[in-house]
Amino acid sequence: MIRIVIAEDQRMLLGALGSLLSLEDDMEVVGQAANGEEAVALVQTLQPDVCIMDIEMPLKTGLEAAEELKDCGCKVIILTTFARTGYFQRAIKAKVGGYLLKDSPSEELASSIRSIMAGRRVYAPELMDDFYSEENPLTEREKDVLELVADGKNTKQIAEELHIKNGTVRNYISTIFDKLEVKNRIEAISQSKEKGWFK
Repeated sequence: MIRIVIAEDQRMLLGALGSLLSLEDDMEVVGQAANGEEAVALVQTLQPDVCIMDIEMPLKTGLEAAEELKDCGCKVIILTTFARTGYFQRAIKAKVGGYLLKDSPSEELASSIRSIMAGRRVYAPELMDDFYSEENPLTEREKDVLELVADGKNTKQIAEELHIKNGTVRNYISTIFDKLEVKNRIEAISQSKEKGWFK
């Protein structure tokens, strides 16, 4: 029997998912959580085989919970409406077993769970296309500069930290804006976060 915990903050969907999976002969829903914190606590207490996790939940997102659970032995499946490359990249780093979209047919969920239990990884095909086409265009040094910008450091502080001149930092920042096709630091930071490019 595959023991499952479901984490979903929309109660109707949580109940529907629970009912749907309980109809499968080889699956048992052992716990339901309304946020990421509850999900982590339930997984640690109940030791299920699988945790199905929404991303945008209160207290702790599904991705934060997945990162926390990545070495616990429970297979995490992200089930979300968000086909965002940044989210997908974070999910892969957290070693999730699957990343599925809520508009997939319901029978796909049960078969994906079985595949993941058999050791395979299941990712929504549309995400795989985006994932391979969305490479970070920045060099390692440009990434370092943008990370420091995101930490709130000014040009002088960045220059000191990287042991380069102020003018060189300004050149890097201008190149970053050109490559990312943005107008300012805030846009550069938010785009890099959205695409999951920050360490």
